[in-house]
Order: sequence, then C-alpha cells, then structure tokens
Amino acid sequence: MNIRNLWGGRSKTKLLTARTTIVALLTCLFTVILGSSLPVGPAAFASNPPVWSLAWSDEFDGPSGSAVDSSKWSYDLGGNGWGNNELETYTDRTVNAHVEGGLLVIKALKETFTGTDGITRNYTSARLLTKNKLTQAYGRFEARIKVPYGQGLWPAFWMLGDNIGTVGWPTCGEIDIMENIGKEPSIVHGTFHGPGYSGAQGVSAAYALPNGQKFSDDFHTFAVEWEPNVIRFYVDGLLYKTRTPADLPAGKSWVFDHPFFIILNVAVGGGFPGNPDATTVFPQQMLVDYVRVYQRSAPSNVPVLFTDEGANRALALDSVTFRRDPFSVRNNLNFSSDHTTRLMLLSANLDLQPGDGPSIVTAQAADGKGHTYPLAVEWIGRLPSFDWITVVIAKLPDELLGADQALISVTAHNQSSNQVSVSISP
Repeated sequence: MNIRNLWGGRSKTKLLTARTTIVALLTCLFTVILGSSLPVGPAAFASNPPVWSLAWSDEFDGPSGSAVDSSKWSYDLGGNGWGNNELETYTDRTVNAHVEGGLLVIKALKETFTGTDGITRNYTSARLLTKNKLTQAYGRFEARIKVPYGQGLWPAFWMLGDNIGTVGWPTCGEIDIMENIGKEPSIVHGTFHGPGYSGAQGVSAAYALPNGQKFSDDFHTFAVEWEPNVIRFYVDGLLYKTRTPADLPAGKSWVFDHPFFIILNVAVGGGFPGNPDATTVFPQQMLVDYVRVYQRSAPSNVPVLFTDEGANRALALDSVTFRRDPFSVRNNLNFSSDHTTRLMLLSANLDLQPGDGPSIVTAQAADGKGHTYPLAVEWIGRLPSFDWITVVIAKLPDELLGADQALISVTAHNQSSNQVSVSISP
C-alpha cells in the first residue's frame, strides 16, 4: 500500500496533499487527545508499507451526465422481482445511472415503465455489475458511498460468484459488503450467503452509527477484506466483524474460494426492506465516490510500522511536542507527572475491532546490545480518514537512558511487526 493506492491513483498534486494531510491529521488528533496546542516540529514523510496494492478502480471521473465506463460496468435489466419481490425495473438509461461531478449517481424514480422484458413497474432504478469485466478471488473491496433514505429503499454494494451461470445461486456464493434499508437509517448489514445459509438464513452482522446518525447524511466507506477462510467487514476503517468457516451452520460448505464480481444497485421494495409508503420521497439516489479493489502484498495480520522512504527510520513523533527523533527518555516539556516521553507510532495491518483497547498490542525496544525492553502501550486508535492506519502511543522505558538508539516493534494477534529505528538523545 503506497500513498497512490490510498488516494486511488489521483494526481501528483493530490499525492503531495495526502502526505501533508497525514501530518495535519496527526497534529489534530493528538492535540485533542493530549489537550496540547504546542507547535509541530519539522516532519519527514514516508511511503505507506506494502499491505495492499491497487488492482482495479473506478473513480467516476468521466464527463458529467455521461454513462458509466462500459469497459468496467454492464447492467442487469428488467422488472422480474430479482428473487426478492422487488418493485422496480432496472434500466441502462442515464436517468437511472450516470456520472456527475466525479460521482456515480444511481437514481430510483417513481414512474410507470415497461422494460425490455415486457414487465411494467411503477419504479425504475439501476443495477451495475462488473461480470465478465472484473472478477477476482480474494482482496480488499472498498467503496465510498452516500446512501438514499426512506421506507422501502434498499441500496447495496455486494458481490456474486462468477460461476453463478453454471452452479446457480446460492451455490455460487454471495458477499454483501453493505446493505441498508430505509426503516433502519443508522444500520448497515454485512452478510454472506451460500448453500444452506442463504436468504434470511445468511450469516450476517450489523453495524450501527452512534448517537442516531444516519448513513444517508454523509459519505461512508464500506469494505471487506476477503482472504482464504476469512472475510472481514469494515465501516469507515473500523473492523466490526470477522467471519470464518467456523461461523457456518453445521455441515455446510464454505464456497468463497473462487472469483467474484461486484454489484452496485438501489432496489425499491422487497421482502427485506418492505415497500415504500406515504412517507417515502422520490426520486432517491445513491452516490458513489469510488470503487477500489486491492490485492494483498503483505501477509495477513502481520503489523507493519511506517518508516521514512528508503530508510528504516521510524515515522514516529513525540506525542506531546510532535517532534521527530532524537527522543530523550526524560523531557521537561512533557507535562505528564513522570516527564517521560511517549512515542506516537503508525502501524498498518493492525485489525481493530469494536471495544479493542491498548491491551491487544504490546511494544518493545531493543538497544542494539542484546537487550530488549517492554514499552507500556497507553493508547491505540484509527487515524481519522485513513483506512488501515492505526496510531499506537507507547511510553519509552527507563532502560533506554544512556542508549543512543533503539529498534522498536509492536506485536498484535500473536504477530510481530518489523523493527524500526529511533535515535535516543542524552
């Protein structure tokens, strides 16, 4: 994963902005955490560690009003209910799906329309898919989406096995990265379906926004990380559920071992959301900022600490002064009672689940003379606006007094990171 991948292959100007933004976010984050307003010292920047590499994306940067890129997307068409008693007819008209201002707009309309299948419905919408254009087994599948709202609306970002034409559904497998229904404006569902665990018996989990926030109020990032025998569900960079074959009903088969394709759609009505009622306002639209597909380029669940590009110097700051190394173990500018320096480290591939605290991470320092000392980890959390980046605050140990350098590493989920170098001053 490099800065270009994080920002989806945007321009060089935006890449430089990304690097600046990381430091700005760090400053803001720790000003809030520590109540400090001290100035930021000089900072160097690092390329991100190679956890995920971008394999495919659509940034929807075509001309406003145009159709989607036909080399990447095709359409499902018709009004046959799609196995869910849905009420819409899906079309390939730009009124139902088009690019506008760097966004994909999928619009659900209330109108009487007869599709190419001869079925007349009172609603239209669009269902886009990458079948025969992008199929991939395993990886990170991510989209940034603002969903519509209202009773009977059913936006979704999901995947189907590419062997559906030969084995049928649900034997092909289905992974629902995000489903939202209008009567649950604060909740999204992550589900997978297979033979013997499909429909209402799908293996599902839900994620709820705090304080009554609604998913339709803003954009949110939805993702799965799908690897052999594991699927992890994310919202806004937070891992909220991990699923493995152990979650299947007894005697059922795990069918997530072959390529899948992506689907984006907005359904109207059906057994899951119920039908629109007098409160439902039309038209409604789902806005998609991007869809990105990554391949793993580092082993799963192995933490990676950030370093300067081309060197092994840790991308670390004193958590109070926000200065780079050399770090002094004792620092009179530190307002803590023990005046001991805390390091702010950045880690990728450190999967946090709701409720995880500092106890899931340990840190250690080697002095280069054969001695290794533990660092007390006092805080962990996601870096705002950057998926996969975890901030770790750890206290330097007294044993480093007198040392001139240290090699720092962290361990989580029984996996240890790379060792990164920091300089220690007297």
